[in-house]
Amino acid sequence: MTASAGLTPEEESKPYAKYYSMRLSEPDAGLLAQLRPENPIDPEAALAIEDLDRLLEPGYLPVETGWCVLPNGAGYVAVHTIMPGVTVEMVNWWFAWHGLEALRYKIWWPKGHLSVSVGDDDRAKILDPNLPLTDKFQGRVHTVVEDVGVGIQTIDIHFLRPEDMGFDMERFVAPNVGTVVGGFGWASTAGAPPDAPREPAAMCHFIREVPGGIEFRTRFWLGYTIRERVPVLLVPPGVSVPLEATCGLARHNVEEYSNLRVLLPLIYAEQGGVVA
Repeated sequence: MTASAGLTPEEESKPYAKYYSMRLSEPDAGLLAQLRPENPIDPEAALAIEDLDRLLEPGYLPVETGWCVLPNGAGYVAVHTIMPGVTVEMVNWWFAWHGLEALRYKIWWPKGHLSVSVGDDDRAKILDPNLPLTDKFQGRVHTVVEDVGVGIQTIDIHFLRPEDMGFDMERFVAPNVGTVVGGFGWASTAGAPPDAPREPAAMCHFIREVPGGIEFRTRFWLGYTIRERVPVLLVPPGVSVPLEATCGLARHNVEEYSNLRVLLPLIYAEQGGVVA
């Protein structure tokens, strides 16, 4: 994985710059063991994106951590991350707060996160003190530069409201769910030809409260996007998302969220839960 080039003098002056060089957490070895390149899950055990509402059922699905390439060519990732000491409020705050400044994305996972930015209109909404935390990231677009194991990519992440992802909002209540961070993205790999197609993916971080903290039930569907609340497969017939890209994303997810579960309570307390 390609590390970022370091911090600017302005970034080094920030109080949370210390987290850029501070080792907070090793990737969860148990999760990585379930995501070995040679051990994909049976595609029959994958959650179809059309069945998103199954995440609202009590308990767990047969496979909560694993990866595979589906028969239709799409890549599938599932990762189950427990975060002791983290609250739903902290998660909503983090996804509102970190998009405002590149350093905030870098400290999340210094080995692979290079930058993040938002447009002027989204920035104004994020900084609006009258908007709820969820409205500060749901409906917003983050442009990130990162390396998830296949080279440096620029990704436009379109965060959606749960209803716009297709969730049944009549069932969208605690304890079935605490919050959702999801949507779709378009990735461009550094060095690719100018006319190379951008790579689509849909994602869902489904967060529930558990004793002592929260859990992330993460799902990615590489090769899909979401249009008008409907998932759309964009992988051409006879083509498949590379195995390496799918497994690499799964393992990157473990790396960044292993770190976030330690970082988030610290940075939330230091910032007082304020989005600024």
